[in-house]
Amino acid sequence: MTIFVAQNGVLTPAPSKRRWATLSVLCITLLLISLDNTVLNVALPSIAHSLNASPSQLQWMVDAYAVVFAGLLLSLGALGDRVGRKWVFMGGLAMFGGGSAFAAWSASPDVLTVARATMGIGAAALMPCTLSILTNVFTTERDRVRAIGIWSGTTGIGVALGPILGGVLLSHFWWGSVFLVNVPIAVVGFFATIWLVPNSKNVRSARPDALGAGLSMLGLGLLLWGIIEAPSRGWSSLTIVGSLVGSLVVIIAFITWERRIDHPMLPLRFFASRRYSVAISALSLVLFALLGMFFLMTQYLQFDLGYSPLEAGVRIIPVAAALLVVAPLSVWVARALGTKYVVATGLVLVAIAFAMLSRTTVAGTYQDSLVPLIMAGVGVALALAPCTESVMGSLPKSQAGVGSATSDTAMQVGGAIGVGVLGTVLNLRYQHLMVSAVARAHVPVAVQKVIDGSLGGALAVARLAPSKSGIELATLARRSFVSGMDEALLIATAVVGVAALVIMLSLPNRGIESSEESDSSDDVE
Repeated sequence: MTIFVAQNGVLTPAPSKRRWATLSVLCITLLLISLDNTVLNVALPSIAHSLNASPSQLQWMVDAYAVVFAGLLLSLGALGDRVGRKWVFMGGLAMFGGGSAFAAWSASPDVLTVARATMGIGAAALMPCTLSILTNVFTTERDRVRAIGIWSGTTGIGVALGPILGGVLLSHFWWGSVFLVNVPIAVVGFFATIWLVPNSKNVRSARPDALGAGLSMLGLGLLLWGIIEAPSRGWSSLTIVGSLVGSLVVIIAFITWERRIDHPMLPLRFFASRRYSVAISALSLVLFALLGMFFLMTQYLQFDLGYSPLEAGVRIIPVAAALLVVAPLSVWVARALGTKYVVATGLVLVAIAFAMLSRTTVAGTYQDSLVPLIMAGVGVALALAPCTESVMGSLPKSQAGVGSATSDTAMQVGGAIGVGVLGTVLNLRYQHLMVSAVARAHVPVAVQKVIDGSLGGALAVARLAPSKSGIELATLARRSFVSGMDEALLIATAVVGVAALVIMLSLPNRGIESSEESDSSDDVE
């Protein structure tokens, strides 16, 4: 299928250079979304001080974006297929930029939470459109492989660079700068999209599946909220159990509904393809590993090794560099050796890296962690791009929006589970070791809760305690934290190792193949 652009009212083939300019717009936008997933965490202490925000309000600022983002992905991906991916993409840029400006000048925690939810809507419109537009613009196998490799590298880099950007901005400006920096990029992206990004849509799309859209939003929203909140509220909390059970019921209802109707938002026949369904699962586990590792290691670098947020972010750069270099190459390796072997090798590297990191001690240094961090980055890069290509290459281009949204949703859920599960394992181990030791010291109940709550709280108390007691408390807290981190990493090692075995047994052993078949139902202008 040839891509066309409108010139003087006539459809003519799009120049090759225009396609790479289109990719640059898509990747810059994707980088913006990926950065925003992590940049806020660095600014939370400043926001708490300036807006007098409580811990629960801070949590909602983070969760509002993530829950709305994940909940709307499928619906807005399907909308792009129906009305035009370019228009949904431009609407997402306007919503994200407006929400960012709204957030930067928020005068209260509640206003900032609403602004973050608005940004989540914009991100949900943008994320699936980047990949579906890419798939429809790069129609030859050679170019599509290169483009998806660059796209995949951008995804990981944004997550890794978020803390660095946040640290740089906060060292020179007020907390609102972490949001305001998005506005000029969104404006430039909006006008660049008008000139550089061709529109495409499924001209034979069925009527809207309103109930399916509503069920997907509710089910995914409840699931993500429950996973995100579980580490702080406890997995046995009635609120969390109710949220997770409710999400299960709604998701089952969604699946049942999608099977019954003749115009489903998410055609479940896609999952009959092992190339599609196994790759989707692998993407979820890749983000489980990547975001879970970032969650653990950024705390270790700051609380145990004593780096500032900016210094800790800089020390994550080797992971970002590995993603940048290896991800574009991984699809070519997969094409030569077979997707199964490359993805499984990547997951094995991640498992080995986690096993090495699980040997961390309180006396460890950053240099001890450097090699496994790079190894983990290489492993994620090897798995991410080939899995993405497997998902998109197994679908008709007319369904690129909902296909991209499904893979994006899998990554969001996988990342949330990684942070939620590994964070819970860390906290349980930390609290188990700290509670009995602190109880013997007969400290006030309020102080004990602060100490048992987190390593950061324990270190804050240690700084106020008499010299000898403070040193002993800080040492015990760090030792307990590292023990919990090591236990979480061992569990992650097992999960990723089993995933590598499943990939070897289940993912079709094929190189990345062309899906050049004509798709007359997809119109590109």
